[in-house]
Amino acid sequence: MLNIKKQCKKFWIFSSLDVIFDFTGGEPDSQSTPRCISGRSGPRIHLDSRPSFPEIFARLTVKMSQVEVEKDQRRIQRYSLALPARVEVKVDEKFTWNEVTRIEDVSAFGAGFTLTRPVKRGRLLSLSAPLPRQLRCFDFLDPQYKVWGLVRRCIPLGHNPVAQKYGVGVAFIGKTPPQSYLENPSKLYEISTRDDGGLWMLIDAPSNPDENDLPGYLRRHTRFSIPESLLLEVLDENGDVVASEVTVTENISLGGAAVFTSFKAETGSFLRVTSDRHNITIIAIVRGRRLGPDGVVRLHIEFVDRMFPLEGIEAESAY
Repeated sequence: MLNIKKQCKKFWIFSSLDVIFDFTGGEPDSQSTPRCISGRSGPRIHLDSRPSFPEIFARLTVKMSQVEVEKDQRRIQRYSLALPARVEVKVDEKFTWNEVTRIEDVSAFGAGFTLTRPVKRGRLLSLSAPLPRQLRCFDFLDPQYKVWGLVRRCIPLGHNPVAQKYGVGVAFIGKTPPQSYLENPSKLYEISTRDDGGLWMLIDAPSNPDENDLPGYLRRHTRFSIPESLLLEVLDENGDVVASEVTVTENISLGGAAVFTSFKAETGSFLRVTSDRHNITIIAIVRGRRLGPDGVVRLHIEFVDRMFPLEGIEAESAY
């Protein structure tokens, strides 16, 4: 029910909605500026004569819908706030890494920051930061705002392989992750619409999405079907090497590869991948294993701590 704070010859002030009806007639009265219960001068609806209640409700509905849109737009607007943040990424049921960084821009529904490790687009991560209350959707009084986000972009920054950084953008999806994530942390998701004006809702990522309308940096990494020589080393739980072999890739991308192997490495095993040609070593995790028609096993691996440099490989694939 609407709360009429004040009624007089000139104004009705609806305190519960911070809306002012001005029915002075003619031009708006610039000498009088009534204020709402919040202390701010609220949205002012000027009428030529004292309105009836049906007219009030009709005008009020239109005006408040405009106010809500404006409020939502302000929440979506990104602000350049340099806030410390802790990001946590769960690679699988056993391995989690975290990093302290600084937020570069943020809204109520997402944030942008840099990391020293890449995170695959479509993956979930948790972020903790002292966000202002105006940009929160829950836990307004807690000093730290912990929210889950879906990675929407991950872009390599600069060309320094020793100190590589990645620009990451996430869409906030809520206080807790979905049950399917708890069962499989490597699961990929997409966002759906915010029909209720709240945080983003999740859907399962399609296995073969149509990305023709997406910019290049938002598309899934292109795989190049070329043999790239690599040294694979299987790591145990202590990080020690228990087996090694030199092999070649069946295909390779920025974020992963399919490699021929004689290893009996299971899904979830960690490997150290070294490329002498690119002078780089990358930690990888086994995401799948399949037997090819030639009887040779392929391991599908995902690079964890950095992306694979494709300089030269892209040029070779063009011929």
